[in-house]
Formats: sequence, C-alpha cells, structure tokens
Amino acid sequence: MAAGDGDVKLGTLGSSGEHGGDGSPGGAGATAAGSSWAATLLATGGEMLLNVALVVLVLLGAYRLWVRWGRRGLGAGPGAGEESPAATLPRMKKRDFSLEQLRQYDGARTPRILLAVNGKVFDVTKGSKFYGPAGPYGIFAGRDASRGLATFCLDKDALRDEYDDLSDLNAVQMESVREWEMQFKEKYDYVGRLLKPGEEPSEYTDEEDTKDHSKQD
Repeated sequence: MAAGDGDVKLGTLGSSGEHGGDGSPGGAGATAAGSSWAATLLATGGEMLLNVALVVLVLLGAYRLWVRWGRRGLGAGPGAGEESPAATLPRMKKRDFSLEQLRQYDGARTPRILLAVNGKVFDVTKGSKFYGPAGPYGIFAGRDASRGLATFCLDKDALRDEYDDLSDLNAVQMESVREWEMQFKEKYDYVGRLLKPGEEPSEYTDEEDTKDHSKQD
C-alpha cells in the first residue's frame, strides 16, 4: 500500500502539471505542496536566523569577558584596574647619576625605574611591564643598557659593573645605540646624565627642570 500511495501522489502531481489551471484536484495538490514548501522554507530560514543570533550573542559575551579579564592579564597597562606606579609618583626632578645611584632605581628597591642609554638617564617607570623586575627587559633596570641594546643581548654579560665608555663597539653598534637613545627620548622622560668616574653632577635650575625632559642639555 505504501508503494501504491506513492504512485498515486506522483500521478497526482503529474496531472497537476497538465490540468492545474482548471481547479481540478491536481491543482489543489500543487497548491498544498507549494504552501508546504514555503512553510518549510520559512521555518528553515527562521531557524538559521535564530542560530546566527545565538552565535552573535556568544561572541559578544566572549568579547566582553576578554575586555574585562584579558586586559588584566595581558596589560592594557601595568596593573590594569589599579593605578600604575608612574601614575602615583611625582615627576622626577632633573639630576645626574653615578652608576651606584642609578642602581637604586631598579623597580625592586623603589617603585621608580631608571636606565641609561648612551650617557643619558631615562625614567621608564610607565613601562614597568617591560622594565620592571618581572618584565622581559628587567635586566636593564637601574643599569646602563647601552651595550645590551647595541648587541641585542639580554644576558648579564652585556652589563658592566664599572662605567662603560662603549669604546670597543663598532660603528654599526654605536649607530644602534644612538637610535635607541632617540627612541627613549621620544617615549620616556629624560631625567639627567650618567656620570663618568670623578665627574661632578650638574646643578639644574627650576627653569631647566620644567623644560621638556626629553631635551638634551
């Protein structure tokens, strides 16, 4: 019977193709079939729209979670959700530093972080996620970073405990040092000079101190 029923339906649909315009039962069957097809299409389309809407909601929720928690972990700045060390410290008055004095500002003994490049000292506290004790360049904090930057070396061998005049660096390396110096000037506050052994520090006036700290004396 099932096969017969199928044959009848197929025959009816065939008749509707020939006589559908005269109101015969075949035409009614075609109309019903068309309505059923349209209803199925609408139902399928509605289901697709619902699925798309659900995916959009899930992605939106994931994005909000990333904004809220990802910034804390990945650093929309040091200490996201709380004030960074740079925000809580007053601007440093311009002064000159011996190597011993510079080493005090390593981010561990004090929250302020300084480093020297080509004889210039910069306050890099606002970059503490890079130059702080746990940062990838923390080895340069409180030190003369010139040799390490010139040779692209992050080992302790790139740091000297005594004053480093960089006289053994070649021309390409010295040019690299000068380029690094310019980059630090553009991004961080220049706070003074790194003193050579026996050199006396300069005395800066209040007027000089209020000038752009990135401007070389």
